[in-house]
Amino acid sequence: MKYFEANFDGLVGPTHNYAGLSVGNVASLNNARNTSSPRQAAKQGLQKMKALRDLGMVQGVLAPQERPDVYTLRRLGFTGSDHDIISKAAKQAPAVLRAVCSASSMWTANAATISPSADTADGKIHFTPANLTNKFHRSLEPDTTGRILQAMFADPNHFAHHRHLPDNDHFGDEGAANHTRLCSEYGARGVELFVFGRYAFDASKLAPKRFPARHTLEACEAVARLHGLSDEHVVYMQQNPDVIDQGVFHNDVIAVGNQNVLFYHQEAFVDTQLKLAELQRKFGNASELHLIEVKTSEVAVDDAIKTYLFNTQVITLPNGEMAIIAPTECRENDRVAGYLEQLTGRGTPIRHVHYYDVKQSMRNGGGPACLRLRVAMSEQERQAVNPNVLLTDELFTTLNQWVDKHYRDEISEADLADPQLLQESRAALDELTQILHLGSVYPFQRG
Repeated sequence: MKYFEANFDGLVGPTHNYAGLSVGNVASLNNARNTSSPRQAAKQGLQKMKALRDLGMVQGVLAPQERPDVYTLRRLGFTGSDHDIISKAAKQAPAVLRAVCSASSMWTANAATISPSADTADGKIHFTPANLTNKFHRSLEPDTTGRILQAMFADPNHFAHHRHLPDNDHFGDEGAANHTRLCSEYGARGVELFVFGRYAFDASKLAPKRFPARHTLEACEAVARLHGLSDEHVVYMQQNPDVIDQGVFHNDVIAVGNQNVLFYHQEAFVDTQLKLAELQRKFGNASELHLIEVKTSEVAVDDAIKTYLFNTQVITLPNGEMAIIAPTECRENDRVAGYLEQLTGRGTPIRHVHYYDVKQSMRNGGGPACLRLRVAMSEQERQAVNPNVLLTDELFTTLNQWVDKHYRDEISEADLADPQLLQESRAALDELTQILHLGSVYPFQRG
């Protein structure tokens, strides 16, 4: 049976804006309060999706969240009509309004953690939405994310869905941005690598001092239990707290894996050699595992953060060779571009580098890897996926027309207080659920 890895990219939502909400994310903070372009951002994301599909990848679309989130504003004491609530929040709590307008669900690497059927005890693909408790604006996402995932992967014979972990920082879960699966082939049992920032129940352990560690060991262990993973095929690695304090807010800013390749920075982890030895042992045939370490002398952490060298996608092309999908910022940095140019000639499985413009996402703190959620599956499992979320030339054209119809060219901070933005967003999402055949996944559709 044919197995492969599908990518499901987040559609950028109609309220895409630069509010600087993500403490610990340098790009997000540096671009706070700048004017954004939702239409350009959505089209850049769609173009990247089409480019990967044109390379022969199975590419899907994941719908954005409903924003502004007036339901949360009601929970926080604002009353009246939807328009009244937005107007009051703009005057009384502008920071809260900015948070409930965030289009951060575009970064679907944070949507969930996914374990393929080859790894799980019941032979199904398992999904656990991330609770994202560390950031208020992202903690609003998991319920709707869960409904969207269930509408996309509905067949209970192939897919198992779990509720997100308890909404508490002790079980802070940032999803697949801190999770990588290594395997000889997509259909073979793999080793699932969970990366965490801190121990929630042991304050004596290493932890960052400047920026928060968003993901806990205890959250990793809970997801592994929910997914029915074998201890002999799971590795837990702690992210280096020093690089978190430099702005490496997720592991996918400092390391990325695909199949039998782990591409990581020298400063990425705690107890690196010990943990890599465990990874090699559990992988089985260590000679097949390619550990590509980027030394600090080759690329400094600061350059890796600025360019998102590790927030690239490493994909396996239909011919079996691997390629890196990199933002154009990598090409514009001489040291990073030079490293990538020589990497393809090193004799590793990575043979190609493709650059794409995702600047609207990059300025808000997310590169190509942030924009996609990976699902390793068989052809039989793909047949069970909602076919309307899988990208085709027709869907690409339809979604571009949908963006042109509903999205604004620009959004500034002042525009978030415009009650009309809510109506525009709801009209767009209502039409989108019909295009993707998702049913009533949004609160405004559910009453």
